[in-house]
Amino acid sequence: MLEDRTTAVSSPTRWPAAYPQGYAVVDVETTGLARDDRIISAAVYRLDARGEVEDHWYTLVNPERDPGPVWIHGLTSEVLAGAPLFADIAEEFAARLADRVLVAHNAVFDWQMIAREYARAKREAPVRQRLCTIALSKELGLPLPNHKLESLAAHFGVVQRQAHHALDDARVLAEAFRPSLRAAARDEVRLPLLECRPLTEWNDTPVPRIGRQAGGYGPSGWRPARRRPACPYPNPGRWEQGGRLKQGMRVAFSGDTSVDRELLEDRATEAGLHVSTSLSRLTSLLVTNDPDSGTSKAVKARQHGTPVIDEAAFGHLLRDVEPATPQC
Repeated sequence: MLEDRTTAVSSPTRWPAAYPQGYAVVDVETTGLARDDRIISAAVYRLDARGEVEDHWYTLVNPERDPGPVWIHGLTSEVLAGAPLFADIAEEFAARLADRVLVAHNAVFDWQMIAREYARAKREAPVRQRLCTIALSKELGLPLPNHKLESLAAHFGVVQRQAHHALDDARVLAEAFRPSLRAAARDEVRLPLLECRPLTEWNDTPVPRIGRQAGGYGPSGWRPARRRPACPYPNPGRWEQGGRLKQGMRVAFSGDTSVDRELLEDRATEAGLHVSTSLSRLTSLLVTNDPDSGTSKAVKARQHGTPVIDEAAFGHLLRDVEPATPQC
């Protein structure tokens, strides 16, 4: 039973008419972070329009491969051997998600993992919008020391019982989301809803990886049905060494990345950055793990004097992006 942790944030009498009619609070545990990694467990708490729990669901999933960091999620090959395949639970999972906004902590990651699994199963996840609780906490101006789930939980007095267990993480997030939703409704905050773009193709034909992943094999790729929304912030100029990223900065990516490129680009977009497919004098920053390569973006970055950082440094900077004022 979900505990009531919302005494400090009462439910407003007038609820915003534009708010969604239902939510699916989701957590998935995976074999890793790359695009060929798999879901090994999933949990969903279904909430009504005002954040009250309707039911919850949990399942293990056989990833048909090594389970990855067992020391984090605790799920061994032996435990997962008898679990259903994703294709076997896809229909029930879909029923839990249908006609609801997917809510997750760092929602772009959970959504991408779910979308890939459905693409492998030659199906489409019935999700059209997602809401990231990190983005919502920023909209609410919550005084958090960082954007970890444990910090959000502590802010609302939610007790974590088993971290990195999908069911308990989903419970914790549901408990923290409810007062967040009520606070947003009370203050008439516009929810940071983003479109979920399903994958239209998936090919499991193994192809050699390059760069930092040399020697490995993975899917030949996937193509999402996507068109990124225009960045609402003006370009503040180039990033300066030792400084913060600022919303509106134009960021380009080049070369191989350890985390899937689409995931990195979605994280940048959700942080308020302008993801650019090309590099020019207006580009604020180039992200590449091989700055001395001969790619066109790397060459132009050297010509224009564009700042260059690697993927790890970019991920660190994404944790604290300076806000900007939207253009009128």
